Amino acid sequence: MHLIVFRNRKRAGMDAAAYAADAARMEQLAAAQPGFLAVKTFAAADGEVVTISEWESEGAARAWGRHAEHAAVQARGISGYYEQYTLFSCDKPRITRFERSTP
Repeated sequence: MHLIVFRNRKRAGMDAAAYAADAARMEQLAAAQPGFLAVKTFAAADGEVVTISEWESEGAARAWGRHAEHAAVQARGISGYYEQYTLFSCDKPRITRFERSTP
């Protein structure tokens, strides 16, 4: 498994409707990519947003990063949406699970 953690803060006054449309399209497109497993996005009270995507392999995650439509949206993000971002790429993460069994 390969994890991508994308932390970001949006620019003040950015086009929220355009961002929402791009984000929805990217989630739909990512889900159709070979090796995609899951994606979830969380927003903190201080305005930071974190998206975590799970991939079968680093190669699958890298291929998504190079997808032409995704690359175009990444460029729009840099030019118009984001004040800042940090991307973490985690190959072979250590995974610990807990699941309560029902009686």
